[in-house]
Amino acid sequence: MSNDSAQGKDFIRLIVDADNESGKYGGRVHTRFPPEPNGYLHIGHAKSICLNFGLAEEYKGLCNLRFDDTNPSKEETEYVESIIEDVHWLGFDWGDRLFYASDYFDQLHEYATHLIREGKAYVDSLSADEIRKYRGTLTETGKNSPYRDRTVEENLELFEKMRSGEFKDGAHVLRAKIDMASPNLNMRDPAIYRIKHEDHHRTGAKWCIYPMYDFAHGQSDSIEGITHSVCTLEFEDHRPLYDWFLIELGIYRSQQIEFARLNLSYTVLSKRKLLELVEEGIVSGWDDPRMPTISGLRRRGFPPEVIRRFCERIGVAKRDSIVEIALLEHTVREELNRTAPRVMAVIDPVKVVILNYPEGQGEELDAINNPEDPAMGTRKVPFSRVLYIERDDFREDPHRKFFRLAPGREVRLRYAYFITCVDVVKDPETGEVLELHCEYDPATRGGDSPDGRKVRGTLHWVSADHAVRAEARLYDRLFLKPNPTEGKEDFRDFINPDSLRVSDPCWVEPSLKDAEPGSRIQFERLGYFCVDSVDSAPDRLVFNRTVPLRDSWAKIERQMKK
Repeated sequence: MSNDSAQGKDFIRLIVDADNESGKYGGRVHTRFPPEPNGYLHIGHAKSICLNFGLAEEYKGLCNLRFDDTNPSKEETEYVESIIEDVHWLGFDWGDRLFYASDYFDQLHEYATHLIREGKAYVDSLSADEIRKYRGTLTETGKNSPYRDRTVEENLELFEKMRSGEFKDGAHVLRAKIDMASPNLNMRDPAIYRIKHEDHHRTGAKWCIYPMYDFAHGQSDSIEGITHSVCTLEFEDHRPLYDWFLIELGIYRSQQIEFARLNLSYTVLSKRKLLELVEEGIVSGWDDPRMPTISGLRRRGFPPEVIRRFCERIGVAKRDSIVEIALLEHTVREELNRTAPRVMAVIDPVKVVILNYPEGQGEELDAINNPEDPAMGTRKVPFSRVLYIERDDFREDPHRKFFRLAPGREVRLRYAYFITCVDVVKDPETGEVLELHCEYDPATRGGDSPDGRKVRGTLHWVSADHAVRAEARLYDRLFLKPNPTEGKEDFRDFINPDSLRVSDPCWVEPSLKDAEPGSRIQFERLGYFCVDSVDSAPDRLVFNRTVPLRDSWAKIERQMKK
């Protein structure tokens, strides 16, 4: 965990401690999670959710869920509902404190009118392009708009006409009158209100002017009595503007604290870019299991406690950095290794016929559900003359480090018997292996030899007579480059063409026949899987691979300890 203190507390908690000791807010701690409902939440938002709700829980305070819904052209009720579901799924609750910036539209309008009366805001009639030109650059100061010196009366009249719908979109904007020469571009007479003749998802057609995010955000915190307004570093340059509004309005002022956002390797965490992936059909939707959205991770099989633990591990820092996705994958393996039952499944099957096993005979063998948790007990696995094994578990001409099945070689079938390959049946035209003919040793039932002989290979399998057909979706990282947005190339140029491979048929043992959507299991030797919550049905089993078994982060940790 990344901490900025030898005391084991991050810098935000040290600030809260100092405020409580000084009595700054009367010992109150009141935070909020303020998403814009213009997309689905992703794992970067999870870090903010865990931080804001975690602070409130730790300091016995409160945390609000507030939607900063100031832009009706990009916001939808679907996004609101998905955000509520995601925050609840992560394990957090806001009680009766669900708010919207749109709840405060009347109050925000009054605030804007107050600034006009005080000579601190004016209606500008420059076009958007002209405003950008007048604004200047980082090396050139801006210059005043020719409309900056309109009288208070003229500004009030124009602002009222803006509200009543007398002007088209873009005809005017309301701007704060601050300083066009400020080195902080956010202070160069920023827009407060713009005209948008669009219905809002909550207020309908009541308004045709809407506050800018920078105007609504700080005042919403003030109205709700937020003590610590925790946000990511990109808002650091906006803090002087938020403070200016609160000071000029003479209202309650919360303390804004910025922390480094989550950047994850092999991932993009820009809602705009994620929306492009969805709209261009590169993924199947916001909840595609390859997406870093909370709904995508949930559908892929990530438990909520894994995401919370991951956010705790990466900690809170003041400087941006990129977190290895291997750490997230390691965290989910840790949890599922402990909690997910083991089963056997074959995703690329080849048929095995045991010649000396009686036709029509079958038996049930005992299999351990999870060796990490004996309380999970055992289950019965059917065995018969015809089995499926993985095609990769056989080589006709094996190299010296291949210890699985080959002609004349003996291997162990997990929980079952030793078998030896005695013949290979191939397609005469393609050379593809169609069947493997084997013989078994009846004395090795349970996978052990009474004479003490050893075999180096152990294979998983399913009985062909009892196997349940399923579809296995083998998900991998969506991008091939650790930082897909680095450089001038289009991030889409680094899409992994093998980010999804589908195995159908995949054969699974009959214990999975009635597996519930969302169930998490380990396919022995193959990885952790989850029953898909969207496409699975009573007559169709679909499994999403959460992560393979190979753990690159654990390998990194071992190397670091040497």
